This record gives sequence, C-alpha cells and structure tokens, in this order.
Amino acid sequence: RGVPRQAVAGCRLAQALTQYCVGANYGWLLAEGLFLHKLLVLATFSGDRCLPAFLLLGWGAPVLFVVPWVVVRYLYENEGCWERNEKAAVWWIIRCPILMAVAVNFVVFVRIVRILVAKVRAHQVARGDCRVR
Repeated sequence: RGVPRQAVAGCRLAQALTQYCVGANYGWLLAEGLFLHKLLVLATFSGDRCLPAFLLLGWGAPVLFVVPWVVVRYLYENEGCWERNEKAAVWWIIRCPILMAVAVNFVVFVRIVRILVAKVRAHQVARGDCRVR
C-alpha cells in the first residue's frame, strides 16, 4: 500500500527546508565575507546602509534556487522523499549557486588576506623596528 501521502509531503517539505538552510548558510558566509572586505577597504564604511542587501543575500538568495529546484523536482523527479538525486541536471539547480558562492567567497578571502598583508607590511616599514611581529 505504501507510505501515506501526508508523510511523503512532510518529508519533501523537510528536504526543501534543508536545502534552503544549506543555501542560507552559504549565503550568509558570503555576506560576512563581503562585509569584512568592505570594512577593510572603505574607511568610512557604515554597515547599516548595506544591511538590507546583506539580509537579502543571506535569506533571499536561497529562495531563488530552492523554489525552482522544488518545482523541477516535482515535475520531473517526483519520487520518494527527494533524498536521492537520480538526475544530475536537477541536482545542479542546488549545487551551482552554492559552488558560485564558495568561489566568490574564496576570491574575497584572497583579497582580504592581501589587504591585511599590505597593511602589516606598511605598518612595519613605518615603525622601522625589526622586532615587530
């Protein structure tokens, strides 16, 4: 007879919520990296002005790929609890934005490290003291 429809719907909802939370995690990681980069680059940076953009990136961006994933999953791969990924193209709807966020965050990280190294070197040259750590 199978699993009741309510249980399957609840399980699918849990899968969609899980994907949203994973996407929000990477979105907030990117928002924090961009915030730190702006903080280091701009001397007069005010976080309050960019807060709506960071909120949109952290909470809103995952909706842009989770909702299409749910629709495509429902139309083309609507089997079980959606825990298995049989069709790679459907899985890439979730995977691609997350990989892009990781790539952008890596670039931001490298730029932050370069900025910090440049500031430390400039500070060491200004002091002229070899014992500076």
